[in-house]
Amino acid sequence: MEFCLFLFYGKHLQNAMECQRVTKSTKKTGVSTTSGTPQRPVVKPFRFGFLVHDVSRMRNTLFDEAMRPHGVTRSQWSVLANLSRAGRDGMMQVDISRLMDVGKVTIGGLIDRLESAGYVERRMDTEDRRARRVFITDKGFEVITQMQKAGAKLNRSILAGVSPEHQRITEDALAQVKANIRNLLNDED
Repeated sequence: MEFCLFLFYGKHLQNAMECQRVTKSTKKTGVSTTSGTPQRPVVKPFRFGFLVHDVSRMRNTLFDEAMRPHGVTRSQWSVLANLSRAGRDGMMQVDISRLMDVGKVTIGGLIDRLESAGYVERRMDTEDRRARRVFITDKGFEVITQMQKAGAKLNRSILAGVSPEHQRITEDALAQVKANIRNLLNDED
């Protein structure tokens, strides 16, 4: 079916039946055919990047739906989540910008909206009076509590049928991939 989806989007097949014919003929011969006409062989793509991206995108969509009643957008809950991992010292806007890979102006607008809603506040940095740090307020921590509850519920649903051992293996593998990518990015600097 994965191969079929690749062909469906790549070749604009007309329907699922045609997709099944292509998949069956390709499995037998290694060459895709539609309506009996041979076509170039299609190499099955390496799926890891697509799977990671799709799982993340789809989970974020579900999380957006769960947070919508709380009036928090994806960008806003992403800022709050990153700030919550920073500890008691808050973060500089520029660091949030780098961490989220978003422009400084965009982060400034997001923080303005979060501050207007009472979820964060800006305070002077204790070491650099020109700089301001962003901190989560009590109201912001209430939203984070809702985020954690929604995330836990969502994870129970999306991990249904995945054994605790497979969850651990997946987390370990993804942590290693993340470390490898971080090392590659640091090597480029």
